[in-house]
Amino acid sequence: MNDVMSFGIHRIWKDYYVLDVAGGTGDIAFRLQRKINNSGKITVFDINQNMLDVGKRKAVENEKVDASKLEWVQGDAENLPFPEGTFDLYTISFGIRNCTHVDKVLKEAFRVLKSGGQLAVLEFSEVPDMLKPVYDAYSFNVIPVMGQVVAGDYHSYKYLVESIRKFPNQEEFANMFREAGFENVRYENLSFGICAIHKGWKK
Repeated sequence: MNDVMSFGIHRIWKDYYVLDVAGGTGDIAFRLQRKINNSGKITVFDINQNMLDVGKRKAVENEKVDASKLEWVQGDAENLPFPEGTFDLYTISFGIRNCTHVDKVLKEAFRVLKSGGQLAVLEFSEVPDMLKPVYDAYSFNVIPVMGQVVAGDYHSYKYLVESIRKFPNQEEFANMFREAGFENVRYENLSFGICAIHKGWKK
């Protein structure tokens, strides 16, 4: 009946493997699972075991999540513990900016993706020149103070602002995708470039 209803596509869904790097507490993985109709398998990967433990608990407590189809793996994005050509989709959201060697992360992403697989990265990026004075004033003067008031942590939010400025802009990051071997590289700005989604495919 599944074959008839889905014209056989359900067999592809069941073989669909997703790697969510810097996935920590599982928020992106839970959304991805809904996108693929709870089919296939998602591996949540993070360097922080404590965050993965939180994600596991959330998965079990969330009735909309199929915890049995989630795998939680601790490790370094620069040296993934997976064979070449394992995944159909590799995602990383607001995590690659914190990696020491971004080029190595991209090369590892390319390695573990199957032929035809896709890399999708959501990260802070660069706003147009006309918006920079206002954006910089808000970022450097307001965000760290908010971090202190709300989270009791000034320095982490100061680092956040500084790390965004050091990260490659949209075009530079797209070129890094190409250097890692990805094709059909493209990006989409969100909120005037405060964030951007970069995508690339492994031929």
